Amino acid sequence: MSIGIVSAAYIAAAVLFILSLGGLSGQESAKRAVWYGIAGMALAVFATIFSPDVAHVWVIALMVAIGSVLGWIVATRVQMTEMPQLVAALHSFVGLAAVLIGFNADIELNRVLAMDSVAREGLIGFAKKLAEKDAIEQAILHVEVFLGVFIGAVTFTGSIVAFGKLAGKVDGKATKLPGGHLLNAGAAIASLILLVLYFNGAGIWALIAMTLLAFFIGYHLIMGIGGADMPVVVSMLNSYSGWAAAAIGFTLGNDLLIVTGALVGSSGAILSYIMCKAMNRSFISVILGGFGGTTGPAMEISGEQIAIDAEGVAAALNDADSIIIIPGYGMAVAQAQQSVSELTRKLRSAGKTVRFAIHPVAGRLPGHMNVLLAEARVPYDIVMEMDEINEDFPKTDVAIVIGSNDIVNPAAQDDPNSPIAGMPVLECWKAKQVFVSKRGQGTGYSGIENPLFYKENTRMFYGDAKKSLDALLPMID
Repeated sequence: MSIGIVSAAYIAAAVLFILSLGGLSGQESAKRAVWYGIAGMALAVFATIFSPDVAHVWVIALMVAIGSVLGWIVATRVQMTEMPQLVAALHSFVGLAAVLIGFNADIELNRVLAMDSVAREGLIGFAKKLAEKDAIEQAILHVEVFLGVFIGAVTFTGSIVAFGKLAGKVDGKATKLPGGHLLNAGAAIASLILLVLYFNGAGIWALIAMTLLAFFIGYHLIMGIGGADMPVVVSMLNSYSGWAAAAIGFTLGNDLLIVTGALVGSSGAILSYIMCKAMNRSFISVILGGFGGTTGPAMEISGEQIAIDAEGVAAALNDADSIIIIPGYGMAVAQAQQSVSELTRKLRSAGKTVRFAIHPVAGRLPGHMNVLLAEARVPYDIVMEMDEINEDFPKTDVAIVIGSNDIVNPAAQDDPNSPIAGMPVLECWKAKQVFVSKRGQGTGYSGIENPLFYKENTRMFYGDAKKSLDALLPMID
């Protein structure tokens, strides 16, 4: 395959990636956007494998086959409830790949420099590109390698910690070592010093030392972030993985990898910024880590949680004219989206106004609830974002909370010492009646108590969300 055809394929793949990102902004176009992305990646892989000077194609083909089989197995086994931790795990793979490629580039450059001019004549592929670089270009390569490895290492360990927190294998509370941000700052300064040394020919030991420091930074940054803020962390790690890929793209001289990495990095950063605004968090705080913790004693909550059975909920729904449903991670765990869809259909058939209120960080992944509702064929036009629907709660007869906690927690507005203080929430307690479908009386993922459950107009509809809704459905007129 000629270099011209490869370049044309790369341009086409880049266009497909851009169309994919654009299409993912709307539920109606999301499915088509996914196919754009698949087609773009397939084209990019094919063009790269069969580009000029690529050797040992059979080894690459074997690795692609093994990876494809493993990816297929994972995709068929992972439930939607486990998608957030899967995304975090995949980010760690990107980070580790950047680290390995960076070290390979350093080793290969030293190997090429040790050759005489005659031996260099027979080089192909990446080694040939390295042999053609002059002293200035080699110096620039050192910076590219260093940055790629640094960002990749931070992404790798940070994503592993995020995976652990999302999967419940690591405590979701914000945890920092003594010294807190000073440790992170010290490691970053030491890494900068190592960059100067590496740039001036210190050798691979400087790269190894920096990698270890970056591993620590990634671990400590994400450990210092509370569970309530994990959706933002996943988005930010997505951005890190993109920038790592872009840096390695410069190292390899691969234009498409640079473009793709920049697209992923910038879109992830923009999404993180939007989510930070939705949670009233500082974007810089997300990058530096260490938010999501408490600042003082939590506000005391008085009252008791009053339970209600399916008959009571059905009676209220049959009498109501306007209903807002707020889905959360508990709905995903119970796989209750189909039951929610059927409840919606029956209520709308009875002439009632039913809408969904989606918080920007509902679930543990951006857009998690939108995907579940789309899967259950809930009409797009009744799925509303928080800013669109929050003012309508005082005019609503019934608000139904299904497996949500932090995004409907009044403590965000009333308790300055709460870990989620200042975070915009869905003000469902302003509805005439509130029913909370919940498995038990425990706290949510972030471990924060919710005063909503103790309010006079709130009733707790205990039990598995799917079983509870299935028992409710026959009673809806």
